[in-house]
Amino acid sequence: MATVIPLKPAQGPTASAVRLTDIAIEFRIKGRPPYKAVAPTSLAVADGEFVAIVGPTGCGKSTLLNAVAGLLKPAAGKVEVYGQALAGLNAEAGYLFQQDAVMPWKTALDNVAIALEIKGVGREDALGAARDWLGRVGLGRFLDRYPHQLSGGQRKRVGLAQVLIRQPKILLMDEPFGPLDAQTRQIMGSLLLDLWAGDRKAVLFVTHDLEEAIALSDRVLIMSAGPEARIIGDHRIDLARPRDAADIRTHPRFHDIHKAIWGQLRAEVIKTYGEEA
Repeated sequence: MATVIPLKPAQGPTASAVRLTDIAIEFRIKGRPPYKAVAPTSLAVADGEFVAIVGPTGCGKSTLLNAVAGLLKPAAGKVEVYGQALAGLNAEAGYLFQQDAVMPWKTALDNVAIALEIKGVGREDALGAARDWLGRVGLGRFLDRYPHQLSGGQRKRVGLAQVLIRQPKILLMDEPFGPLDAQTRQIMGSLLLDLWAGDRKAVLFVTHDLEEAIALSDRVLIMSAGPEARIIGDHRIDLARPRDAADIRTHPRFHDIHKAIWGQLRAEVIKTYGEEA
C-alpha cells in the first residue's frame, strides 16, 4: 500500500489573472432574509495556472465562477482581473457551461465562426479560423454536421472551439464534461490539457469529480457545505506535466493526493446529505 503523504497548503500566487478578496454573495428572496450563499472568502489564480474547485452540491462553486465572469455582483468584497477591479462582464474570460451552447440550426463550422462574427470579424476570416479550431479539437471532418448529427463529446468539442477561437486570457469552465460518460470525459480532459499546454491560459474549473480535478489541475480548492460556504482547502497537485488525464490516474502519487483531499472533502459532502435527510 502506498504511503499517504500529507499535502502542504498551496501558497497564493503573487501575479494573479484573477483575485477574489473577501467575496460574499447573497441572494434576495422576497419576504425572507437574504440567503447567504458564500461567506467572505478569497482566492487567486495566477496567469497560466489551472485551478479546480470541488465541493458538495449547492455549495456555491458555480456562484463563485459567475462572480469572476461578471454575471453577478458580490454583496461584499472585490473581484480583480489582472490587477484591475472588475466592472461589468469579464472581457478577458471565455466561459464554457455544462449545457451545450451550440445553435441547432447551424453547422459545426458556423457555430464556431459566429463567435468571431459577432465581434466584427469578416465572414471569410471567421470561417478560416473556425476550420482551424475545429481541426485542433479533432472535428476537421465534421465541419458541415449539425448538432443533432454529432455525439455528446463532439458537441463539447464544438463548444470548446467556440470559446477558444476568441483567444480569451482566462478560461472559466463549469462542469463542462459533466453530461458525458466516464470514458469520453477522460478523452475530453486530455484534449483540454493538450490545448491548454499551447498557451497556458489561467483556468478556473468547477467539477464534482475529484479525480477529474486532480488529473487536470495545478491546485484543487475545496469549498465547504453551504449556506455561507467558503474555501477551506487549497492543495498543490505535484504531478509532473505533461499529463494524460486517463493514464495519470494509475500513478501511485495520484492515489496519495486523492486520499489526502478526500479526507477533507468527505466531511463536507456528509454534511450536505445530513441536511437532506
